[in-house]
Amino acid sequence: MSKLDLTDTVTLAVLTDMLTAAGVEGLEIKTADKQLRLFIPTSGKTGASSAVDAKVGTGSARKAMVKAPTAGQFQTLNTIDEKPFPRQVASNEVVGSVRIGLVLVPVIAKCAGLLLNPLVKQDDLVGYGDPLFDIELQ
Repeated sequence: MSKLDLTDTVTLAVLTDMLTAAGVEGLEIKTADKQLRLFIPTSGKTGASSAVDAKVGTGSARKAMVKAPTAGQFQTLNTIDEKPFPRQVASNEVVGSVRIGLVLVPVIAKCAGLLLNPLVKQDDLVGYGDPLFDIELQ
């Protein structure tokens, strides 16, 4: 298998087109010495690739569920400035990732609100569409 050149603009354009066609909203590839992040804008897009399902809870609290965009190992952000749960998130904010080998697929909050504790643990195996977080809508 030949090595993928992530500095070639033609390769990146083809990769972006394939991700868009597959409904993937973002991709992160890390190696020991390089890192590549691709985020594909999906404004107004609906369908099976959506990573959040809005639902109305009992009482006055409305909630949305953030779901796994693909199968793999769940990863939290692990940033130094990461706030403890629950915490405020903005619409389209990256709240975690799903690791598939060297590839990190971002988990994106599709709506603003209060991000509650993760429903799965760090490094747990998750499947496509598995619930990862609840968001209390505000």
